[in-house]
Amino acid sequence: MRALVAGGAGFIGSHLCDRLLREGFRVVCLDNLLTGSKTNIRHLLKVPAFRFIPADITLKLPVRGGFDLIYNLASPASPRDYLAFPLETLKVGSVGTMNLLELAWRSKSVFVQASTSEVYGDPKVHPQPESYWGNVNPIGVRAVYDEAKRFSEALATSYHRTHGLPVRIARIFNTYGPRMKANDGRVVPNLIAQALAGRPLSVYGSGRQTRSFCYVSDMVDGLFRLAGCSSAGPVNLGNPREFTILRFARLVLKLTGAKSRVEHHPLPEDDPVRRRPDIARARHLLGWEPRVPLEEGLKLTIEWLSRKKTTRAPRRWK
Repeated sequence: MRALVAGGAGFIGSHLCDRLLREGFRVVCLDNLLTGSKTNIRHLLKVPAFRFIPADITLKLPVRGGFDLIYNLASPASPRDYLAFPLETLKVGSVGTMNLLELAWRSKSVFVQASTSEVYGDPKVHPQPESYWGNVNPIGVRAVYDEAKRFSEALATSYHRTHGLPVRIARIFNTYGPRMKANDGRVVPNLIAQALAGRPLSVYGSGRQTRSFCYVSDMVDGLFRLAGCSSAGPVNLGNPREFTILRFARLVLKLTGAKSRVEHHPLPEDDPVRRRPDIARARHLLGWEPRVPLEEGLKLTIEWLSRKKTTRAPRRWK
């Protein structure tokens, strides 16, 4: 079995490459390293069943058919990255996704599109089921990511309806773990990095807004199971256990032993107030639910970030 992972040098993508190799796949990883890092896949570069190709999927793809499975995880994913690269984010979600779908159609591959909980925007339904259409500001600062992913879902669904392409759509909720960039702007690495440095912990707004945190090994297990599912509809993958940001910050302080204070900042534009997945569909279709407790996953993440000395800043595409 041969698999292609676009965005395979990213945080989740690199862990997915690990899992596919353990399952016996030959893996081709495509990544232009805009926000991914070769460091994430360095341990795989000498593995015979793994091949890394530096490539921009919005251009002509440097691979031919013959894939059983194609995963599309290619996109800036953190607010800091997609706000720094808005046009690139929109382009990879549209042109890049279509290029991969064309390859999947020619290869007769199963196509797995990594979407996001951001398609729900600042939700007015809680928790969020896949049937909810969302509350997205289409011209807000976060729209470049939200709308790129919504368009990717529409493209993938259209290829399924038009060509019968076996499509799977994963709506990924907040995921954390080793290989996250300490400076990528997401709450988990931000607060851990600040605590380890003895700096104040940045909490935006009152801190009463909520998130649900899923450890990366659980997320990758969901993505792997999803490929074998027969449903083309979207499936939420995330942890249904909900935490306020303030409670999460206090847990980080407890686990790091830091004496930092919490420092409140203005809430960013269009920041969701509540975020929690309804995973009934994932339980039914995949037999999946998260298993790693937050405290256990955070200890592993803190240990990894404490060993990480430098983080390379993302560079622009050429």
